[in-house]
Amino acid sequence: MSERALTELLRGKGAHADPMACVEDISAETAGRQVAGFPHSIGQLVFHINYWMDYELRRIRGGRPKYPEHSAESFPPAPSVDAQEWDRLRTQLGAMLGKFAVLAKSSRAELDRQIETVHEGDTKVAGTLEAVLMQMVAHNSYHLGQIAMMRRALGQWPPRGGGDSW
Repeated sequence: MSERALTELLRGKGAHADPMACVEDISAETAGRQVAGFPHSIGQLVFHINYWMDYELRRIRGGRPKYPEHSAESFPPAPSVDAQEWDRLRTQLGAMLGKFAVLAKSSRAELDRQIETVHEGDTKVAGTLEAVLMQMVAHNSYHLGQIAMMRRALGQWPPRGGGDSW
């Protein structure tokens, strides 16, 4: 995959919603609200996205982050967030997306570099830097789709920054 295509997928071009546009105009109150039929709030999903981007960034850099024993460990326990925490989560999301965009511009040799596994599950999927980046694109896209659906359920779609509203 080309660097441009990978960067566009990370940043929300084409069929993917822009991650920052999806969250930039949501209040902390809305981010912490439970929406009927959804197990997590928008704030919890952004926390979860950030958790896994941070985890993978540490692995990419040669670290050995602890893999959670249960999925619930990658979500905060309470659905609500205060304004300061919500701002922190959005800032962290933007910063990590920027780091992944820089990694997407890596040389072919770097993209083909094997990332050390730290958990048995890592051995079941491709382990190159490029594969990890693609997994993050897919993971983020999945959860951003959930955020878009929750925003629709709340009558808050499309975001101010734009988004398809078929």
